[in-house]
Amino acid sequence: MIVIYLKEIRSFLSSLIAYMVMLVFLLATGLFTWVLPDYNVFDYGYANLETLFSMAPWLFIFLISAITMKSFSEEKKNGTIEIITTKPISDLQIILGKYFAGVTLVLFTLIPTLLYYYTIYQLGSPKGNLDSGAILGSYVGLFFLSSCFIAVGIFSSSISDNQIISFIVSMFLCFLFYNLFDLISDFKLLGSFDSIVAGFGINAHYQSISRGVIDSRDLLYFIGFDIVFIYATKTVFGSRKW
Repeated sequence: MIVIYLKEIRSFLSSLIAYMVMLVFLLATGLFTWVLPDYNVFDYGYANLETLFSMAPWLFIFLISAITMKSFSEEKKNGTIEIITTKPISDLQIILGKYFAGVTLVLFTLIPTLLYYYTIYQLGSPKGNLDSGAILGSYVGLFFLSSCFIAVGIFSSSISDNQIISFIVSMFLCFLFYNLFDLISDFKLLGSFDSIVAGFGINAHYQSISRGVIDSRDLLYFIGFDIVFIYATKTVFGSRKW
């Protein structure tokens, strides 16, 4: 797994896609947080990073789909997948190597945003007047949310050797699991079951953790979600042997 992980990290860092993803994410979140009217913290009037954490999931739907679309698609198209599978490494190790490489790239992308926290901390009146617990919870939630998107992206890449198809499928599935269940519950058609329907979506658990209380049920949801899509990827990837 380590060999695949390092190979993917080198692949990310030697291509323009990874740098473009990081740059676009930081520029977009920076503009919304500090510059654009009605969104920036100065107009909002509170020392918090709500704009960052509300915009980041939507940006990640696009950006994570972009970095994961070639995980298996490119390998299949170039024929290198046969070389990898002849190595003494299991299918699961290959998938996990790619998965954790994607998670690492997201961490590299999030680390510079800690400067936003420092700036908000200094701007607070009095200095440091902000809910650090909620911000920490939001970062934890954003990390787990992105891990789910990565699992979805890798699965989408495994079903096609066309990167564009993988990209579109990944975006669709990420949007579906992030927002669709909330939209369904908003119709109030199921009465007391509306909250249960919302609980199937990623956003409900992301918002729960963002309040600063890390609930084991939310963590189990995210971990379970990742396991389901990693297993689905393993099933699709293993179908070549049938």
